[in-house]
Amino acid sequence: MEVVKSSVFCRLLTPFWLYLTRVYDYSVLASVQRGISGAWKRACSGSVLVGFLAREGVLSRGWKHSLFCRGLTGLLSLPTILLQWIYRRGEVLFENSVAARIVFAVVEQTPLTVGWLMLAFMVIPYDNWNNSYSFMGFVLCLILAMAAGMRKPDYRMALADLGPWLIAFAGFVVVAWPLSIYRNLSGRFLVFHVTCMLCVLVLVTTVERKEQLERLLGVSSLAMIVMSLCGLWQRIQGVEVNPSYVDLTVNQGMPGRVFGFYENPNAFGEVLLMLLPLAIALMLCSRSWGGRFLGLVSTGMGCMAIAMTYSRAAWIGLVVALFLFVFLWNRKLIPAAIVIGIAGLSFLPDTVFHRILTIFNTSDTSTTSRFPYYQAAGELLRMRPLTGAGLGTDAVRKAIAQLHLFHGKDLFVHCHDIYLQVWCETGIFGLITFVGGILWTFKRGVSAAAAGLCSRQTRLTVIGGVSALMGTMVCGIADYIWNYPRVMLIFWFVCGLSLAGIRLAARENGPADLPPQKGEYHAIEESLE
Repeated sequence: MEVVKSSVFCRLLTPFWLYLTRVYDYSVLASVQRGISGAWKRACSGSVLVGFLAREGVLSRGWKHSLFCRGLTGLLSLPTILLQWIYRRGEVLFENSVAARIVFAVVEQTPLTVGWLMLAFMVIPYDNWNNSYSFMGFVLCLILAMAAGMRKPDYRMALADLGPWLIAFAGFVVVAWPLSIYRNLSGRFLVFHVTCMLCVLVLVTTVERKEQLERLLGVSSLAMIVMSLCGLWQRIQGVEVNPSYVDLTVNQGMPGRVFGFYENPNAFGEVLLMLLPLAIALMLCSRSWGGRFLGLVSTGMGCMAIAMTYSRAAWIGLVVALFLFVFLWNRKLIPAAIVIGIAGLSFLPDTVFHRILTIFNTSDTSTTSRFPYYQAAGELLRMRPLTGAGLGTDAVRKAIAQLHLFHGKDLFVHCHDIYLQVWCETGIFGLITFVGGILWTFKRGVSAAAAGLCSRQTRLTVIGGVSALMGTMVCGIADYIWNYPRVMLIFWFVCGLSLAGIRLAARENGPADLPPQKGEYHAIEESLE
């Protein structure tokens, strides 16, 4: 850094930069930006939104100390407690054993094991991967996570940091299986959901250092480079236009949509949407040039790949995710980001630009064909609003077919809306707890980012994670993002990474058990304003 500061280039550039800064401070653009910022600050001051994001609710405050939370934590931590008792009895023997020290070193690197498992999961082609591999892999990770606390007396499964809403959603998912109309069809979907639960629990429990978060960001960025290369290769080779994915009458000249390893271009777009904010976070937070370069390359290739998916819902979700990222990271950059975004439209290929315009075209059959799906789901929910049809798309599809509720041209596959689909599978309480859990995670993420006392890696991981989650939830309005179990697991991987960052931020920011002080409320309000 000293070499850069003392270089001729830096000495020549610094006066020019200071001149531009002075000119900007007195420019019309700066005056407009200050006016917008002041209006936003006055509007947000004392608003319900700021109050919601800044203050922890009664349910959330009482969750960690509730009898249910402590009892469930103790139950799931029984293997760890037993291992801790064994370690205390033979501490000298364990510490003097080379084999035991090797085992301890391995199990205490469980987050890295999760990272390598997710890398294989994301880049192995669809036809060569069995979802049972994911389940067995995360069962192994759970065993490693339990063994990782053998030498740590206070080590327990981090159920308290998952929050009451996500724990309740997990409960309703489990209950949805025996309540299913077609229990035999719902069984395998329960395995998919349990795999996702294990992923979140293991990540939140075992991530204890900011370096582990950065490694996980690096793994996800590396995976996105590999899958983006696959998408680019498909574009070079040529992809046949599939009429079921695009209305050819309003998208004339559009090439075939790339799908990478995910069989469906919308699923590929959703995966890229979830991983792009993490790659940007790595690019901004890494202290090594290698990490920054990895994040930069991954971001660039991911943007090219998501453009070639022609997935409009993923594009909209990405815009939301990037806006939230900039807003939480440095809100002063929002005007510049908007200007760059608008200017960037002129550099888009014609096919991409025309595809964007079809978002508002009501004659596009790929948009209007969704309404019969929504109508069929609405009819099913009118009959079974509390429990739905049962866990999994198979149960919902069979129920709608047998009741003759779908009147569209194609076959009913799923609801094309994550909120309707979750409601149809787990009932109204499953939907409420799912949405509540994601909003709770976002709220905690905003608080952690706004406090500003945690490390750069932790803060940007949280910002990238919660931005990706909210962008994906917006994308889910127009599509069921969990139709492919691999995409569902990646969604919960991002959620688990966010929660792990939030937990680590609470440690770095201060005691987590103390209620937020007035100063912390002010910091959150300042961040939002």
